[in-house]
Amino acid sequence: MSPLKILGLSASIAVAGFASGAAADELATVQIFYDFLSNPGSESHAEAFLETLSPEWQSIGDYSGTNKSAQELVGQLGFFDQLIPDLDWSVEAMHLAGDVVTVRSRATGTPVGPLFGVDGQGRSFEILTIDIHELEDGLIVRTYHVEDWAGALQQLSGS
Repeated sequence: MSPLKILGLSASIAVAGFASGAAADELATVQIFYDFLSNPGSESHAEAFLETLSPEWQSIGDYSGTNKSAQELVGQLGFFDQLIPDLDWSVEAMHLAGDVVTVRSRATGTPVGPLFGVDGQGRSFEILTIDIHELEDGLIVRTYHVEDWAGALQQLSGS
């Protein structure tokens, strides 16, 4: 093999290694998001979560125009920590395309009081969630999310 081809092959391998490292970093950043969802009462998880977000980060759960800030989400999850002490948000798949990470996850828990007005009387729920995280410069700038809370309420009501 000519020295020029060897140099080109070496450069290709180096670029592929860098791209893989960058992709791994973006996936690890997004994983921190789910570590916090599963440990919403943990100050260290909340701090790590906030460090993964850009200052302009928005949580977009619908198109009502009312989006949550990072601090609003941290407050909501603090409430969830009290209401659903065993809350677990398990990542089942992550897909990276450019600077967008799509996540399929499963949220489970057993509320100790009424959830959205439904007293589960000790019942648990298990729901599918889909999130799309947009990243810039290694930080999450926007998260679109859909959770099957209607399914959770149905499970809790025993229907």
